[in-house]
Amino acid sequence: MKITGFELRRIAMSLVRPMRTSFGTLADRDVLLVRAMTENGIEGWGECVAFSAPIYSPEYVQGCAEVIERFFAPAILARKETAAEEVSGLLEGFLGHQMAKATIETAVLDAQLKERGQSLATYFGSTKEEVDCGVSVGIASSIDLLLEEVSSYVEEGYRRVKLKIEPGWDMEPVSAVRSAWPKIPLQVDANQAYSSRDAEHLSKLDRFDLLLIEQPLNEHDLLGHRELAKIMQTPICLDETVTSVADARQAVALGAAEIINIKPGRVGGYLESVRIHAFCQASGIPVWCGGMFETGIGRAANVALAAMPGFTLPGDTSGSSRYFHRDITTPFVLKNGRLKVPQGPGIGVVIDRAFVDEITTEIRRIGDV
Repeated sequence: MKITGFELRRIAMSLVRPMRTSFGTLADRDVLLVRAMTENGIEGWGECVAFSAPIYSPEYVQGCAEVIERFFAPAILARKETAAEEVSGLLEGFLGHQMAKATIETAVLDAQLKERGQSLATYFGSTKEEVDCGVSVGIASSIDLLLEEVSSYVEEGYRRVKLKIEPGWDMEPVSAVRSAWPKIPLQVDANQAYSSRDAEHLSKLDRFDLLLIEQPLNEHDLLGHRELAKIMQTPICLDETVTSVADARQAVALGAAEIINIKPGRVGGYLESVRIHAFCQASGIPVWCGGMFETGIGRAANVALAAMPGFTLPGDTSGSSRYFHRDITTPFVLKNGRLKVPQGPGIGVVIDRAFVDEITTEIRRIGDV
């Protein structure tokens, strides 16, 4: 398959609930979309999950756009033919930038599968027609507001609730939610907010019967996670630590991870996600699909991934209305706590091009699109 050009498009997505970050509260999500065009006139789409600033990983939207434009796109356009399975190897010489790599690989993969008439779910070997959905709940300004927000999600039918925690906001909110909903599957996400010195404190979470605690310590502190796993009954789940299947192997071998959250953008793409899934399934390690405030483009691909057999825990694959007043694709609507897996060619969703044009803030083109 010959790729003739790429379009890099920035859009501003209005959020239903403002996103609290380390540099302020955001009402909009700055999203980078990449459109790949083949010589046969087939287009493929990928979505970059980086934030506007490097607050989750070293990557950020402007940087991703620049590295794709200057390095990744020219490397692919220089080839007579490119298969999606070759993209990661082709870009391996460019260090890091997993989110940018994932974006361009997904665009190429979407185009490739559309040419074949094959869905992403079929390509992955997914086995489910619907996936169980969880929801991630951020730090609230009060316990009452937290309970009000969680209540709305429980009423919508979400099958798992994840609470963000940090020092000073952990035992009390978790206790309040667990008391209000004694049976609901509940987990917590620390986003690296604690240190090994907090091990005894974190072990107090065991009494709340949690599915897991996600990334309690710094992403580089594998030994700390291993020692914490010896103290806590609650399973340790790694997120930011795992950026490749090699990282997953190391974490599991050290006893630092009992569960792994697979975020395709974080690990460099859906094909690496499939490799991590295969390793974890063979090793008896449960996995689930994390979310990064994706539009319908990224959500469609995540749902297809989450339909693979090793994804045994509900992911952050919420409905479109959880994040956006209006999505750029046919919206994903929660029904009985589940989302349907797209079955159309490629990522399998219809893009609202008129709306995308309306919210576009910048366009760059490389090659013939």
